[in-house]
Amino acid sequence: MAGTPTVLVVEDDADLRELLREVLERAGMDVREAGDGREALEAVYRDPPDLVVLDLVMPEVDGWETLARLRDATAAPVLVLSARAGEVDKVRALRAGADDYVTKPFGRHELVARIEALLRRANGGARRKRYADPLLAFDFVTRSVTAEGREVRLTPLEYRMLTALVEHAGATLTHAELLELARGTAAGGSPAQVRLYVNYLRRKLGGRTADAIETVRGFGYRYRPPAG
Repeated sequence: MAGTPTVLVVEDDADLRELLREVLERAGMDVREAGDGREALEAVYRDPPDLVVLDLVMPEVDGWETLARLRDATAAPVLVLSARAGEVDKVRALRAGADDYVTKPFGRHELVARIEALLRRANGGARRKRYADPLLAFDFVTRSVTAEGREVRLTPLEYRMLTALVEHAGATLTHAELLELARGTAAGGSPAQVRLYVNYLRRKLGGRTADAIETVRGFGYRYRPPAG
C-alpha cells in the first residue's frame, strides 16, 4: 500500500454506505462502494482495494459467501461490520477469514482506529521479505507459510497470530497481547476465543511446528523453535 489507502465498503443500506464514506474520507481514505456481494467481488477483481468493510446481511451474494470468495481473491484485510453481536457470529466470521469484527451501531472513532490498525499491519508485513527457522518459513510478500516443508493455508487471523508468535519467539504473550497483535485490538475478545484460534492454528500446522507453540497455563502462549 502506498499513498492514500483504498477502502471498499460493501453494504446494501445506501444511507449507511454514505455515512461510512463520509467518516472514512474525513480520515483520509479513498472510499469505493458496493451494494451487494456480487458488486464487491467484481470491484475486487477489477481493482483490488487495500481493505474491505463488509456487511453480513445482503441480497444476492450474502456476506458469508462474499467473505469466503474474498479470501480466495485478495489478501487485503476484511473488517466485518454487522448488527449481529453474538459471540458465535464473531467467531464464525474470524474463523472464515475476517481480520476484525465491529458491531452496529458503531463508534466512528473506534471504527477508523481499527481500520487504520489493520492497514498498518498489512503494510508492515509487506515491507518484510522472508523469515525462516528450522520449522517455519514465511514469505511476507505473498503471505505464504510452510511448516516443515509443507505449505499451510491459513486465514488472515491465523496468519497474523502466527506472525506475532514468531516475531516474539521465546517470549510469552498473554491472551490479550496475542489477540491485539493479531487483530489490532483485544476489545471483544476473551481467553476462550484465543484458545480456540490457537487450536485451529495448531491443527493446520501439525507435527513439531504445532508442538513449538507452547501453552503457558493461566497466562498465554509462546513460540519456541528448535535451535539450529
